[in-house]
This record gives sequence, C-alpha cells and structure tokens, in this order.
Amino acid sequence: MSKEPIIVFDAMCVLCSYNAQFILKYDKDHYFKLASMQGVVGTALYQKFGMEPNDPDTLIIVDGDKVIKDSDAVIFIYSNLGWPWRIMALFSVVPRFMRDPIYRIIARNRYRLFGKREECWIPKSEDMKRIL
Repeated sequence: MSKEPIIVFDAMCVLCSYNAQFILKYDKDHYFKLASMQGVVGTALYQKFGMEPNDPDTLIIVDGDKVIKDSDAVIFIYSNLGWPWRIMALFSVVPRFMRDPIYRIIARNRYRLFGKREECWIPKSEDMKRIL
C-alpha cells in the first residue's frame, strides 16, 4: 500500500483536520501519507486492525504491519517532523498509563471540544499526492 507510515485521521473533526494540515505543512521530507477514516483506504485500515471506522476512539498510524495508536501515535508523528516538533518525543518518558487516558478523553470528546465539520476537509491540490 505505502512504504511511508500512514496516518488515518478523522476528516470531520476540526482538531484532527487541522492536525493533518499541520503535518502536511511541516513534514518537509514527506515521511507520512495521510488517509481519512471516512475514505476507502482509512476505513479498510481501521477494519484490518479490528477497529470500528464509524466510531473510532483513536487515530492510527499504520507502519508496515504495525499499528500505532493513542498517545504513542501523537508522539510518533511529532517526533518524526524534525525540529522543533521533535521535542514532543520527550513525552514518551511519561508512562502510557498516564498519557493514554488523557488522550482518550480528548479523542472521545473531540467534536464537543473542537467542533465537527459539515463536510470532510479537502487538502490543497499540491498535497493530494500525499493523501490516500
């Protein structure tokens, strides 16, 4: 499918789509591909890893046969964007049992906290080659 890690995100979520735009802007080496969980590729990836794409509680990163989720996914993204964003890798010293509950609260309440788009976010034409 893709040699690059694939970030599967919620394109209806204002926070999630802003994060996707941020990644497209600061991923200068084009390390990541992105896929909306509302799209064919994103839905298939959620299902492949036993998750419900219509009611996800996390974004996922598919890196080969491995899936990264919850706070580990956020740390993985930012630690691979280069400086100064790589500094986020420091959060990996915080144990997951402390990070993940905070992540899940935000993820479950993302529409209420940040809003929901009426339509999926559409990337700029120059970024389309990075979207699956």
